Amino acid sequence: MTAEHDPRTALGARLQAAVGKAFGAEHAAAGAAVRRSERADFQADLAMGLAKTLKRPPRQVAEAVVAAADLADLCERVEIAGPGFLNLELKAAFLERGLQAIAGDERLGVPLAAVKDRVVIDYSAPNVAKEMHVGHLRSTIIGDALARVLELAGHEVIRQNHIGDWGTPFGMLIEHLLDVGESGAQASMGELSDFYRAARAKFDGDPTFADRARERVVLLQAGDARTLALWQKLVELSQRYFSSVYEHLGVGLRNADVRGESAYNAMLPEIAAELERKGLASINDGALCAFPPGFTNRDGEPLPLIVRKQDGGYGYGATDLAALRYRTQTLHGTRLLYVVGAPQAQHLAMVLAVGAQAGWLAPPARAEHVAFGNVLGADKKMFKTRAGETVRLTDLLDEAVERAAAELEKRSPGGDVAARRALAAEIGIGAVKYADLANDRIKDYVFDWDRMLAAEGRTGPYLQYAHARIWSIFRKAAEGGVVRKQGAAIRIAEPAERRLALELLDFGSAVLEAGETLRPHRLCGYLYDLATAFTAFFETCSVLKAPDEATRDSRLALCELTARVLARGLSLLGIAAPERM
Repeated sequence: MTAEHDPRTALGARLQAAVGKAFGAEHAAAGAAVRRSERADFQADLAMGLAKTLKRPPRQVAEAVVAAADLADLCERVEIAGPGFLNLELKAAFLERGLQAIAGDERLGVPLAAVKDRVVIDYSAPNVAKEMHVGHLRSTIIGDALARVLELAGHEVIRQNHIGDWGTPFGMLIEHLLDVGESGAQASMGELSDFYRAARAKFDGDPTFADRARERVVLLQAGDARTLALWQKLVELSQRYFSSVYEHLGVGLRNADVRGESAYNAMLPEIAAELERKGLASINDGALCAFPPGFTNRDGEPLPLIVRKQDGGYGYGATDLAALRYRTQTLHGTRLLYVVGAPQAQHLAMVLAVGAQAGWLAPPARAEHVAFGNVLGADKKMFKTRAGETVRLTDLLDEAVERAAAELEKRSPGGDVAARRALAAEIGIGAVKYADLANDRIKDYVFDWDRMLAAEGRTGPYLQYAHARIWSIFRKAAEGGVVRKQGAAIRIAEPAERRLALELLDFGSAVLEAGETLRPHRLCGYLYDLATAFTAFFETCSVLKAPDEATRDSRLALCELTARVLARGLSLLGIAAPERM
């Protein structure tokens, strides 16, 4: 689909040209903010900015733009409302051309980005020998959704799973692995948190074990072959577990995307030396610190980013700087995205500031913190189990599937057990994902099983039901001998058809906006509006019992296009689109 078939883009371009024609090319860029409207198909805002610049009454400005605008082939009606808004009602023929263009477009009207980036996106980042918990949910599914959206927009996306696979805890973990035996560890590693807690308990309660653990850290950092082999064993067992979670959750992270903290070890001395050489880091209380401008503590003193600790070891600051340099200098990323929690804002800002000072983060490369809030329980506190423990991600996903299965059994008892289980997984996991992604990521949200699994309202199941309802129409059509005609002409006559058409034509804008703003909830909101528009269409416009064959074929074509857009939109969120529910 070309931009001329996208109502928002087409109207914006015509109004911008009209502004230039009426008031001079220097004002054309002001154009008009075109948005969807309840009073018309679209509304354009010409009232404030342009009128203030021209020092003329807003309505007078609007009248001049309307007089200069070439909208005859686009609009049925153009009205000036309020202080200078333009209410625009599109011609049915224009909508029909746009729908036919989308229907024949593999991308369903999603435009390619004007400037394509090499996007390096850091997300998920669990820790070796620790089970993933609800705290990993948001980073993992937000990152996955953004990666999918950006790829569709034509960007090259490089996923980076920055797992925690290095540091002092590995001394105690390796010693505990030796104590239980490598063969016995296979079973105990199935409960990673238990394995970690057992190692920690021995470290805290057994001085001899603690001494062995500290000695093991020294061997690990020195590159001792036996110790590295044991460490690698822990990493491999953990990665196997991570992969099973990602598969269950339906996200696109693979082992090839893993680049943990250990990958940067060899670079850390060089990072420290380069920062010292450039005068960006100096010794402070025995530690090598960088002091990026603009960061101070509560007393107003410069806040340090520790590059090398007093004992000569390196912490997160050095590792994150090494990762930043690798992503720009080796991967040649032009847009770096860090999908990490909001509490990491200051640390990440300091890392990026030092990276910019060092010249590692320079145009065209830029970096963005894709921050997100917390998952809360019904008490508005951090989501925990009834026993007060952190909710394991596998337990949460399993419960989602079980609850969805129970709902399916309640509505339609019996049937193929395997098929029902597969459908329950699609519904349950989809419900969890949509509930998370539908919220503005920067905000906290309350985890509510009943609300997220509801078949009505802003939920994943509601969207899935809309898609399945369309396929039920197709099945009934086939049973009645009605053949869906490829490329059937679409005709817009009824108000519900018009509303559905407008939503379908907005898909490209919704996807592009989600990628540009890095806010998946914009796409979630669009899909809900589309499903709602289809429901209204379904309830008021008979498809199979349409008054004539041409109307029936047109409405079937609208149904097919809606199903395709819903399925593609849900897939961008990592959510399945079942054909039966």
